Amino acid sequence: MSGPEPVGVDLQDSKQRLAVRWSDGSETATPYRELRLACRCALCVDELTGKPLLDPGTVPADVGVDTCEEVGLYGIRIGWTDGHSTGIYTWERLRSLAGA
Repeated sequence: MSGPEPVGVDLQDSKQRLAVRWSDGSETATPYRELRLACRCALCVDELTGKPLLDPGTVPADVGVDTCEEVGLYGIRIGWTDGHSTGIYTWERLRSLAGA
């Protein structure tokens, strides 16, 4: 990974967002629903065409996080309150989604 390394993850349920603290002292935060809609797993995006399969209308506005676990040094896997849990979010993708 190029750029700052993650040093902490904070599930900010009251604000409905995931915050990541980085080794350069910065912090990024992304709304839960935005993260859920950005899932790139095979259930959410067609593996061959890249076409989105996830209907945004099926994701509740108040979708939350049930579980969040590190996947090696690669990123995190989030288990959502809508039952979805197969997506992996790389650290670089999380920075990108947060506009960093």
